Amino acid sequence: MSFRQRDFDPAIDKTAALSFIDGSQAFEHAIESDRRLDSAVAGEWYAVLLDRVAKGSGRIFIAEQEARPIGWGIFLVENAPLYVVEEKRREGFIIELYVVDAMRGQGVGQALIAACEDEARRLGLQRIMIGVLAGNRRAAEIYQRAGYAPYQLELAKSL
Repeated sequence: MSFRQRDFDPAIDKTAALSFIDGSQAFEHAIESDRRLDSAVAGEWYAVLLDRVAKGSGRIFIAEQEARPIGWGIFLVENAPLYVVEEKRREGFIIELYVVDAMRGQGVGQALIAACEDEARRLGLQRIMIGVLAGNRRAAEIYQRAGYAPYQLELAKSL
């Protein structure tokens, strides 16, 4: 099935964005039980995301099929810590990537990643990052096939 990408428009895409956040929370909750599933999380995280995009030279891409949003990718420019060499300190980061269940495996996520990468290139960045839960092996494999490699590993211990 065909789909297209466009820039996010909060006036028409807020409902879809909230459903993407809820969907992502539910998906990740099955992997990590610390993900919130309450009714307020989508609205709260939506506000944080819009603020981060506005402050971080960010951009939100929507994938849609027949004018119906089916996924999104959120790109930000962030600054790595001072211990990173200056020419690589300003980097792109894909902070959200979500595709509705029915459209997974059809190239939508790959297209959203490519849009974020194009934005990073347009801004002259040398590196782009994406995070993934350690237990989300499918996403990690998809990202690795797209050319992403492990960079930093965070370890956690429940107390």
